[in-house]
Amino acid sequence: MRSRRGLQLAVVAGMLGLAFSAPAGAEARDISRDTLAANDGWAAADGGTTGGSTADDAHVFTVRNRSELVRALDGGSATPKIIKIAGTIDANTDDDGDHLDCADYATDGYSTKKYLAAYDPRTWGSAKPSGPQEEARQASAARQAERIELPVGSHTTIVGLGDSAVLKGASLQLNGANNVIVRNLELRDAYDCFPAWQPNTGGLGDWKTAYDNIWLRGATHVWIDHVTLSDKGHSDEQEPTYFGRNYLRHDGLLDITNASDLVTVSWSRFADHDKAMLIGNGDTATGDRGKLRVTLHHNEFESVVQRAPRVRFGQVHLYNNRYVVPADAHDYRYSIGVSTESAVHAENNAFTTPGHIEVADLVKSWNGTALHQSGTLFNGYPVDLLAIYNAYNSGSERDLTADVGWTPTLHTKIDSAATADREVARGAGAGRTP
Repeated sequence: MRSRRGLQLAVVAGMLGLAFSAPAGAEARDISRDTLAANDGWAAADGGTTGGSTADDAHVFTVRNRSELVRALDGGSATPKIIKIAGTIDANTDDDGDHLDCADYATDGYSTKKYLAAYDPRTWGSAKPSGPQEEARQASAARQAERIELPVGSHTTIVGLGDSAVLKGASLQLNGANNVIVRNLELRDAYDCFPAWQPNTGGLGDWKTAYDNIWLRGATHVWIDHVTLSDKGHSDEQEPTYFGRNYLRHDGLLDITNASDLVTVSWSRFADHDKAMLIGNGDTATGDRGKLRVTLHHNEFESVVQRAPRVRFGQVHLYNNRYVVPADAHDYRYSIGVSTESAVHAENNAFTTPGHIEVADLVKSWNGTALHQSGTLFNGYPVDLLAIYNAYNSGSERDLTADVGWTPTLHTKIDSAATADREVARGAGAGRTP
């Protein structure tokens, strides 16, 4: 409980309209049995999201290393469980806790130098890589995946303790899971040691990486709150160029695919990354129709190149989010991606960008037909995002209509974009739960 002195400070701060932080050494509120509030986005529908709140004492774990975390996850079992992460856990470790690097995973004679020599387009051509080095790459990748892909089962809550809980190098896999909560945790650097060359991607070929920090596949009723996701530790910008393409080491920060449904992502921070969030994984994935219902509110997207988010099929409510493109950004592509049969309802979002980025650059469409927007703030000025997008892009892309076919009813209080911009800057991300 908060001390009497702490309560007095909080009351005074509230009277003065100030944010209150507990003094150093004060006991933080236990959030491990919290459930999603009623009406807080799509994850509140159809019974809500409670995670592992009903777990008995035998299934409440505090974990400090990969081995303890793996035991607590129990292979992705559906037993109600609460997992509290203390300190920093590195997924790239062996069973004794010793760090593993890419050389430790490499097997069957794989090396980056040999791989590049084998599949150089000037000699290999445009065929899909095959043969000894590709087989060695796949075997090496499987060794890394065995360590860093961590299955999260149904009825699970994962929370970080305090303000500095970190899960490093891991990919949390919510595959078919139902009723999951992830809160107050920094997830960083899901680093792929063994990217694959895809000669025919994007015309010139590209590097394909394997891991998202969090990946939802067929997952339902998921609440992700006050998490920080980034590439911290290994920036893709600092990676070399091979075959004329950046040697990417990271895939998505949070991908929601394969008919996942009823998801709320709130008060989280996405930073320093290329492709942040994919909702819906393919134009031909018609089984996603009626699914991929996602709410994104009070999140910060800073130094994100694209996919914030990119949407196919889903009904996505995007409100009170903060977008920051740094002044030195040279590779920014877009923020909101409108793709096949998507229905994005965007309200009161704030964008801050350098001068070379225009309002029309904020949206990109691939076979999209509609985008509802209202209350958009661009560098402090209200703008009609849809009208400007259509005016600038009508020659190259079809106009988007404002009718997305639905109106959100499940949401918290929607603030002005200016208010949200300030509050998200102060309150989004791990270590900032109220």
